[in-house]
Amino acid sequence: MKIDALRARLSLVQWLSPAFPIGAFAYSSGLETAVAEGAVGSAADLELWLDGVLRFGSGRQDAALLCAAMAPGADLAGLSALARALAPSAERLKETDEQGEAFARTVTGATGVDSFAAPLPVALGAAAARLGADAQEVAALYLQAFAGTLVSAAIRLVPLGQTEGQRVIARLHGTILAIAAAAPGTDPTAIGSAAFGADLASAAHETLQPRLFLT
Repeated sequence: MKIDALRARLSLVQWLSPAFPIGAFAYSSGLETAVAEGAVGSAADLELWLDGVLRFGSGRQDAALLCAAMAPGADLAGLSALARALAPSAERLKETDEQGEAFARTVTGATGVDSFAAPLPVALGAAAARLGADAQEVAALYLQAFAGTLVSAAIRLVPLGQTEGQRVIARLHGTILAIAAAAPGTDPTAIGSAAFGADLASAAHETLQPRLFLT
């Protein structure tokens, strides 16, 4: 592997690590509501929930936005507006905006290169484009990090064992790879979501009490 490609991969892994300070641990994307209402109460339930979110909801949507932001001459302002318009609830909008702003701020502080503050998939795509990274690989790593964050939340909420959580992530690899393969080249006008259960759970979380997560 060429050193430039290896360096780019290291940057991507760093940016998508739980240690990268964007506060991902504080958000559940409505999963907390699903657990509270009994829709997710086991590893099997969690896997089914995450598979649906990845295939039909914010997973597929964010992967397509990310890849569009990596394309040469990408309209980042337009993609940012689209990402915000596609947010299915006030909390999902808060989640993507706050994490995107924290991501751009931290990348700028760590590298000295100004980064584009935008909803998270657009901010990450803009930064990854500068690395010359492969869009499909970035999308796959992003989706794995997204799934990992929600599994971590489920370990605390359900609760699940750590090993059970890792088995769930491993079983989602096929879904993640398929979505990442389809994401590059997606027409932004075709980006959408059909994960209605997850979207309604996210909206219902706004009034959920008590709660551990911001979304």
